[in-house]
Amino acid sequence: MSKGPVLITGASSFVGAHVLEQFLSEGTPVRGVARSQSSADRILKVNAKYASLLTFVIVPDITAPGAFDDAVKDVEGVIHIASPFTINIKDNEKDLLIPAIEGTTQILESTYKYAPQVKRVVITASFASVFDLSKGFRPGYVYSEKDFNPATYEEGKSGNGIFAYCASKALAERAAWNFVEEKQPQFTVSVINPPVIYGPNHHYIDNLSELNTSSGMFYSLMNGSRTEVPPTTTWAIVDVRDVARAHKIAYYKPEAGGQRYLTTLGNFSFQQICDILREEFPELRDRVPVGNPGAPFPDVYGVDNTKVRSELGIDFISLRQMVIDTAKNFLDIEKRIAASA
Repeated sequence: MSKGPVLITGASSFVGAHVLEQFLSEGTPVRGVARSQSSADRILKVNAKYASLLTFVIVPDITAPGAFDDAVKDVEGVIHIASPFTINIKDNEKDLLIPAIEGTTQILESTYKYAPQVKRVVITASFASVFDLSKGFRPGYVYSEKDFNPATYEEGKSGNGIFAYCASKALAERAAWNFVEEKQPQFTVSVINPPVIYGPNHHYIDNLSELNTSSGMFYSLMNGSRTEVPPTTTWAIVDVRDVARAHKIAYYKPEAGGQRYLTTLGNFSFQQICDILREEFPELRDRVPVGNPGAPFPDVYGVDNTKVRSELGIDFISLRQMVIDTAKNFLDIEKRIAASA
């Protein structure tokens, strides 16, 4: 597959910033989708050294019919990352289900109609579209790509925030596969299914109180705001840099078409993260909750990453390295913000 230009939606997001860097660093031109000019300006500020490779298209509403019609023209491929990730919602349908499903179908529809040259679309889904929340800890079960969250639209509308989020990811992914089956488009689709994603931030951050959901959770373990180790709710994890690599490899690899990839390092707990923080950063010990150091996992489900290792060749960053790099990144951001105050 030729190198560029690639359209990347959600380019200002935690994951999007790393995917953007994967392509820009190899010299591939990128057309980033941003919801506002100010968002585009922030992306450019972080990627100033790649300014000659980076252009933008502003799409205020990714659910609007024809939202991506102009964006897809003349690009070689599409990476669709934009989707809501929040559980602090007022309306399940309006805040989660519609944006996730319609954002996915609109990008596929525009690519189908106006970008006949595109051969590969990579979509960021989630472990949430693999995991069956109704089964709980599911001791002894091992999730893999063969599993699909069975949540329905109606259940997503009426469920709590976490259930609705999981349903939105599953329904959006199903919509993508249904689109391919019904329309038989000129492109193939690859889906990346990561669980909890941590790792250093590459996107622009000027306020540590306004972090994305994932980064905000990690930072809360090291900023002194917690006195207790929180309960682990999702027991699988991956480094954002591995997620970005998986997107790029799936984009270029012909055999990845029509495949989904459970992109995970394996199991983890918040207790493990706190233990590593306290071991590796003595200066943070008064900010990190102690909990029960070394506590074993309860009997919970496992995850199988055999497919993504063998087919995409991902050698996952370890939990310890992920925690070290993420904590260092936040300490650097703290210093930068303090120096500019």
